[in-house]
Formats: sequence, C-alpha cells, structure tokens
Amino acid sequence: MKKIKWGFIGCGEVTEKKSGPAFSEVEGSSVVAVMSRSELKARSYAERHGIPRWYTDAQELIDDPEVNAIYVATPPSSHATFAIMAMKAGKPVYVEKPLAASYDDCARVNRISEQTGVPCFVAYYRRYLDYFQRVKQIVEQGTIGEVISAQVRFAVPPRELDYNNAEALPWRLQPDIAGGGYFYDLAPHQLDLLQELFGVIIDAQGICANRGKLYQTEDTVSAVFRFENGLPGSGSWCFVAHESAREDSIQLIGNRGSLRFSVFDYAPIELHTSDGNEEIQIENPPYVQFPLIKNVVKHLQGLAICNCTSVSATPVNWAMDRILGKF
Repeated sequence: MKKIKWGFIGCGEVTEKKSGPAFSEVEGSSVVAVMSRSELKARSYAERHGIPRWYTDAQELIDDPEVNAIYVATPPSSHATFAIMAMKAGKPVYVEKPLAASYDDCARVNRISEQTGVPCFVAYYRRYLDYFQRVKQIVEQGTIGEVISAQVRFAVPPRELDYNNAEALPWRLQPDIAGGGYFYDLAPHQLDLLQELFGVIIDAQGICANRGKLYQTEDTVSAVFRFENGLPGSGSWCFVAHESAREDSIQLIGNRGSLRFSVFDYAPIELHTSDGNEEIQIENPPYVQFPLIKNVVKHLQGLAICNCTSVSATPVNWAMDRILGKF
C-alpha cells in the first residue's frame, strides 16, 4: 500500500481538531512536515502533534522529498498559489474551502491540474458526513416527492472580534484575503451541499449590504439562484443579527413533504410528510474531515475515486462571486 506522507502549509485553528488529527488516523497516511510563516507556530504545532519537521518557507516544505502530498490550510487568497506550486512539483493537494478567493483563481487551479495531471481536492467534507448522507438519501428516495424549492436561512449575532477596529479585524472580514466577508467563509458549505443534491447553480443574483456598520465588507446578503435541473432556490444570510433571530437551516420543499436540516449546528433533521413528522439525530465523527480525508487517501492509493475535486468545487465560487456582484 502506498504511504501518503502529508506536508501542511498552514497550522491554524482548522488543523487542530477538524482536520489535522484525521490525517494520521487514516490507515496509510501520516503527517511528516508542517509550515507556517511564524517559526513559533510551526515549531509549536510540530512538537504538540509529533510531526518530525517544520518549515517557515512553503517551497521548502513542498520540496521535502519525504512529503508526497500537500494540505493547504491558509486563508483563501493564497490557496491558488500554494495549490499550483504543489501540483507543479507533482504533488497532489488537498485545499481548505473555498477553493480560492475568486472564481478566476479557481479556473487557474483547474487549468494547472489538467496540464500536470496532478489532482487537487477541496475540503467540502460535509458531503461525506453521515448527517448529510442521510439528507441526500431522503431526497433521492423521493420521500418528500419532487423538490420544488430550496431555501437557505442563516443568521447569527456579531462575534466579539467584529467590534474591533479595522486593523485588528479577523482575516475572514478582509475581502482581499478571504474573498468577501463571513458570507464567503460560511456560504460555501451550504451551496456545495445543495449542488451535491441538485447539480450546479447556473444562474445567481444577490443583493448585499452592510447594515451593522462594524466593518467594511458585506454583513447581510439575500440571493436567488437556479440549479441546472431547473430548481429555484433562495438564501438569506445575516451576520449582525439579534440573538433572537439566530438560525441555521436549509428547507427543501417537495410536493409530498418537506425537509429541514442545519449545516453548522447539526440539529436533528426534521422530516414532514403526510405520514407524520419525524426528527432524525445523526452523530458526527470526532474529526469531521475524517471521512473525506480517508476517501482522498484511498484515491491517492488507487483504491477509490474521490469526486470532491477542484472542478466540483469551482461552481461554488462562481455562484458566490455572482451573488456578491463580482462580475
């Protein structure tokens, strides 16, 4: 069995529990190097997680002969750069979502992947969680009949950091780094799941506003979109809501029932049909990226096919850029 030896570019919060440990939990996979521009962070992460080598230069990590696959866990503005560097070195890459900070950068990544023949995978791990697999099963079995409308509703109060001055704002609120505000960070998971169910979004429009005046980028977004199968959808996102309005839900309305589920809270799935109402509770694994990372490793070992690629991830960025009026 081919051993997949990962090098991490970036060692921030997402690598601590959501993803990092999973790379070593998967059979035939291990982490052998980590990189951060901060020597302190790189050394600390390596020591705490038992990783033998650490770097402060991404190219040095990519050139490490022991590393044969790269995980990019940096803010989106550098995803394309590091992914392309890895693929040009002949090393498969697994990139945090969204694939890049713009649709154009996604296209660059896909072009290099095609030219080099080196795969690029994207961390839309929710596709592989049992919770969302159950949602997909309910839809595909026709339990709620033909789906005629898909509606996303998301509202949360501001975070404590949102009240800081511009110089101290988190990178997720800096469009040149994140691609947008919180919408560009959270909506990708919701849109990717919907496209997994109904096909790619082929039309999208949005209205964006800054209602809270806490930072410069958008904090409230309303959108309408249409999937390739003709299904219309809509979405409402507010990141400066009152606590009483907090909501995390996607509702699928069918001609024989309806289905409601959350994307981040994993609240019980609500199924409503003529036969009655049902709540379905599904537990997640300790490391939520484990199922996807396992599939990626098996793909690289020639034992499976992972379809969570840069090509499948790109329509998410296209839809978000259209909603935000980037083109």
